[in-house]
Amino acid sequence: MENSTFHFNLTMFVNIGNYRFPAFFFCLLLYSFIIFANLLMILVISRQQSLHEPMYMFIALLSFNSLYGSSGFFPRFLRDLLSDTHLISRPACFTQIFIIYTYGCCEMTMLAMMAYDRYIAVCHPLHYHNKMTSKTVFKLAIVAWIFPAFNLISCIAMSAKLPLCGNEIQKVFCANWNVVKLSCVGTAVNDAVGMLLTTTTVFLPLSFVLYTYLRILIVCSRSSAEFKGKVLQSCLPHLVSFVIYSIAGFCDIALSRYSLEEINPFVAVILSLEFVVIPPILNPLVYGLKLPEIRRHVFRLLSKDDYFGQ
Repeated sequence: MENSTFHFNLTMFVNIGNYRFPAFFFCLLLYSFIIFANLLMILVISRQQSLHEPMYMFIALLSFNSLYGSSGFFPRFLRDLLSDTHLISRPACFTQIFIIYTYGCCEMTMLAMMAYDRYIAVCHPLHYHNKMTSKTVFKLAIVAWIFPAFNLISCIAMSAKLPLCGNEIQKVFCANWNVVKLSCVGTAVNDAVGMLLTTTTVFLPLSFVLYTYLRILIVCSRSSAEFKGKVLQSCLPHLVSFVIYSIAGFCDIALSRYSLEEINPFVAVILSLEFVVIPPILNPLVYGLKLPEIRRHVFRLLSKDDYFGQ
């Protein structure tokens, strides 16, 4: 029988008793670090004229996306850690779905565009400055956000119209597939749209990244050791970031399709958190520590008081 659901119950919060306060402060520290590290990356790249190049501009956009996705998850999550009830209103739930999913899709599309940037730089270096202009980066950034957002609005609108026969979401945040599973009617159309969205925003960018790096490997195989070293230095942070995000995204997708009764609740919570916690933490560390230009300016900003006067 159809249930008029105005609130959803996030059931994956386990009873941690007196440990809820240490967990809260630990997660608050993580959130604070995400805000600090990603704002630092944006500040350094925006202030330094020498970093106004496509690769660094994409890194700044990646940091902005991390702040956007974290803002859709952490405030609510921190409140739930201290709460005895974990009810979330229907509008708030779908808003959280939109923010977290657009964050995830934009992360993948931007990583694909960063792979394109590295492909042009390595395979077509003579045409790099003609093809990768500031205007091109701006257009790619707009497409990276508008395309997933448009698809998600359509997908979420369909989910919001479903009659539901329950309100329990087995997750620590709202997820579209978990809402669709509560439907009282068939969801074949929603499944098809969801598969199309997953294909266009996950598997197509994934395939493109693999293709570009295959071409880069072919070029490197015919080049000198010095050239290979330069390529590795510029491409390694992106590869690390891409692998981290792919693993975190895979864990989230697999968890949503798996029977949670067969998984340890603490493990299930950790796996569900990877997607929204690990990339925003590691991205600024990977790029800030691995790319010499960014690392140099970050250390100067943190160690000198006269940095802003330069």
